[in-house]
Amino acid sequence: MLNFKKYDIKNYNISLVVLVLMLSSLGIFLISLAQKEGERLLEKQILGLVLGIMVALVVSIIDYHFISQFFVVLYIINIALLVAVKIKGVGAYGATRWLDLKYFTFQPSELGKVIMIIFLAKFFTLVKDKLNTFPVIIASIILMGIPILFVLSQPDLSSSLVFVFIFLAMIYAAGLSYKIIFPVLLIGIPLFLGLFWYVQQDYQVLLSPNQQIRVLSILHPEEYADTMYQQENSIKVIGSGGLTGKFLDGGEEAILSDTYVPVSESDFIFSVAGEAFGFIGTFLILLIYILIIVKCLKIAHNASDYLGMLIAIGVACMFMFQVFVNIGVVTAILPNTGLPLPFLSYGLSSLVSSMIAVGLVLNISLQKSNRRR
Repeated sequence: MLNFKKYDIKNYNISLVVLVLMLSSLGIFLISLAQKEGERLLEKQILGLVLGIMVALVVSIIDYHFISQFFVVLYIINIALLVAVKIKGVGAYGATRWLDLKYFTFQPSELGKVIMIIFLAKFFTLVKDKLNTFPVIIASIILMGIPILFVLSQPDLSSSLVFVFIFLAMIYAAGLSYKIIFPVLLIGIPLFLGLFWYVQQDYQVLLSPNQQIRVLSILHPEEYADTMYQQENSIKVIGSGGLTGKFLDGGEEAILSDTYVPVSESDFIFSVAGEAFGFIGTFLILLIYILIIVKCLKIAHNASDYLGMLIAIGVACMFMFQVFVNIGVVTAILPNTGLPLPFLSYGLSSLVSSMIAVGLVLNISLQKSNRRR
């Protein structure tokens, strides 16, 4: 569990820690700008950051092989939490995704992403030699499909898509044969296009009315002005930041004064960053995300074994997808999904879960000296 003899402290990825802390600290500053009078979002986020750092440090010194031994238990816990949401979940913004833990609300799907990365990595490691057989592929789809269906029923389409992307990336990295990939793509791409057309029809049953309207609004914004209000305002706010942002020009009082963006402290925190720091600031934020993702992929490449490689790739792909979708929503390229921006958005569930993922990657980097053969 804590076998320090096989850790080389020189391999502790301090640069990854610094990048994550830079984003998290910037998130706290942006939340302080976005929170309304009387709210205590800043205090909660600082508490979440302290807790997240402690959890990440602890996880980083626990052997990921030890954690992965409990992959079945973790899977059962994940399902149990998602079932609890169905039974006693707390609703907001038309969705029921949270559990009320008295002092704070907890979103199990955020932790579930990390749990499924561990589960899939261990599962694919155990079936490595039989990965390209029909029973293993079907079993992996079913095992991943169960939590996805629970999350989808909350409804939470965005988190469901994160799960799907993690699964596709990890099964590919695990060594899925191109003899399987190419036929799936030949069938899957036309099927996806057909489904995309289908969900736009009045008689579709796959999406809730609210989800369908969000898809239609991004395709026909002039017909859904109310739905696009938040995203249209977000674009204006980002554009108002110009090249260097309002913070350098007029300080905090100049920020968030022109246009209102609902839930700017959470899903739309990037709009606050755009207004405060302008094009240069948001470019640097994106650069930090790219560096974090590249470092996770590099750690995957240098991992001591197949299991570590898969976990690090899963974490990298989780961050990659969430950053792409969140910024796509904020800039009105994609339909509004409600997906937080890792480390920047307000929310203890997202922040602590992301820190756990970072802790896993840090532990993998500590053991890279024993390279896999």
